Formats: sequence, C-alpha cells, structure tokens
Amino acid sequence: MTAEDNAAFPAATMWEGRFIKAIRQGQWEYVARARGIEAAVIVAFDEADRVVLVEQYRVPLARRCLELPAGLVGDDHAGEPVVDAAARELEEETGYRAGRMEELGFFHASPGMVTEGFTLVRAHDIVKVGDGGGAGDEDITVHLVPRADIAAFVAAKRAEGVAMDVKLLLLLADSLI
Repeated sequence: MTAEDNAAFPAATMWEGRFIKAIRQGQWEYVARARGIEAAVIVAFDEADRVVLVEQYRVPLARRCLELPAGLVGDDHAGEPVVDAAARELEEETGYRAGRMEELGFFHASPGMVTEGFTLVRAHDIVKVGDGGGAGDEDITVHLVPRADIAAFVAAKRAEGVAMDVKLLLLLADSLI
C-alpha cells in the first residue's frame, strides 16, 4: 500500500477496547492505541553507572519479559506531558526519581503491525525514593545492571526463558555490532 492508496482505502475500526483497537485498511490489518494514548520508555543509569531494568509478566507472551521501564501517557491523565508521565512511571515501577528528564525522540515500535510508537526519555540524576514494583498487580522486579555487564545479564535472563523487549537493543548495540 502506498500513501496514495490511503485515500482509496479508508481505515475502518474492526474492534475497539479500552486501550487498543484493530483496524482494517484495504488488505492491511493493524492495531492502534485507543483514545490518543502514547507510551514513554525510560533509560536511566544510577551514580554507579548501572542501568535500571524491569522484569514483569506479560500476558501476550505468557512469560516474564526484561524491559526498560515504560508506561502509558494519557491513559489516566489526559494532556499529561510525556516527561511527566515518564517520571511518574519511573518512580512507580522502579522506586527511582529523576532530577531531570530529557526527551530523546519518538520511535515506532513495530511499524508493520501497530501504529504505536514511544518517546524515549533519559532520566538523569536518579535517586532511590521508594520500593517500586509497579501499581496493583504488576509484580515488577527491578534490576540494576552495570553497563559493562548488560550483554551477559541479558544472555543469562534469556537462558532462563525470560522474553526480551526489542528496546533492549539500545543497550546491546555495542556488543552486537
């Protein structure tokens, strides 16, 4: 499908829930976030140069997944700035508060299947202020991994059967190429 085809094949919502909707456009089927919800992904290193990672059970994968901390923007707080949502999610999931948040850009997660993207946010000057672990039944485990040990840590978690979020490639790039 080309950009010109968009006019010839208008998008039709096949199903919509609270957070996502399934869309058909011509022969394409894809998923989009509902209600203008966005996502923020946070990369944070502490004063000892350890990256903050989270591990949690993901229903679609039917197993735990290793990820950068992340969360939704605008799901419960309409009009919330991305950096505010990122700061809130970092503290909720990990127990760390950032002295400063920096937007690094917007990226699409899986453009052949979903419209969703995320804003990558760098957390600076983080300090531990709570336990983290997420809200409700999220059951998030926080990992602090030295920068030099990231590739080995990911390999060990993969060997345990933990799924890997694609955004971890941001941290693994140097060791893979």
